[in-house]
Amino acid sequence: MIGILRKRLERYSVSEAKQEEQALKEILQEVALYGLWRADFFEVAAFQGGTCLRILHGLPRFSEDLDFILRTPDKEFRWNPFFETLEPVMAEFGIRCELVDRGNMDRAVREALLKDDSFAGQLNLSFFGGQNPRKLKIKLEIDTQPPEGSDFEYRYLDFPLDFELCTQTLASNFSLKIHALLCRPYIKGRDWFDFSWYVAQNATPNLLLLENALQQYGPWAGKHQSVDQEWLNTALSDKIGSIDWSKASQDVAPFLPPPFQQSLKLWSIQFFKAKLATLIPRTIT
Repeated sequence: MIGILRKRLERYSVSEAKQEEQALKEILQEVALYGLWRADFFEVAAFQGGTCLRILHGLPRFSEDLDFILRTPDKEFRWNPFFETLEPVMAEFGIRCELVDRGNMDRAVREALLKDDSFAGQLNLSFFGGQNPRKLKIKLEIDTQPPEGSDFEYRYLDFPLDFELCTQTLASNFSLKIHALLCRPYIKGRDWFDFSWYVAQNATPNLLLLENALQQYGPWAGKHQSVDQEWLNTALSDKIGSIDWSKASQDVAPFLPPPFQQSLKLWSIQFFKAKLATLIPRTIT
């Protein structure tokens, strides 16, 4: 089965160690999704976040983590029952991984870590790791108390083999991205790259989900803030005006191929306000 993964790696055009490492991590991410399907994980959870956008929708940036939300809130959720299936499935593909449940039961977002130092050593690598490849790490996160209002759909993938997963719709993903833009206590350039990408895809956010997310966490928590076109325009415009765009572009640059790195030169208040002006007229209130 390692041959399937070797052929997948050949599809990447890599020219240095960092790109090869990112390719290996992406392959691990996809095999892990397949393993989670085998564990019936998508009966209770949905795929979302940056890696979801990359794998399912072609987002042109590398994403490090696998992010999920529960379809129905469950304070008792634990990763370990799913790992009982995931670990032997990964072994079927020659991946002898270590799975660590780092979930703090006092937190809504439960983390786990997939660590592997066997995969890279079985491949003919040109750049990454040489004779002593470094351990690859993939973080898994799941929101066990997600805001109400998400819409879901089912998608089919054929790597490493055919399987099905449940995912948030693009509109619901977009809503939680806007929530992160407005409420994250630090600037993450990847958020704004994704925002620009959503606008280019003619995506519109699920405003009910955004309203529920704002009620749950962030500066508007507990304030029953109503979200409409006018409010969204003002909130995002204010945020855009507050950001050091040079610093934001530096954050996302390592995750982009060279042509997209050139576009980062455009990042400014004017650039993102133009993006916002494209988005707002098509939002549904």
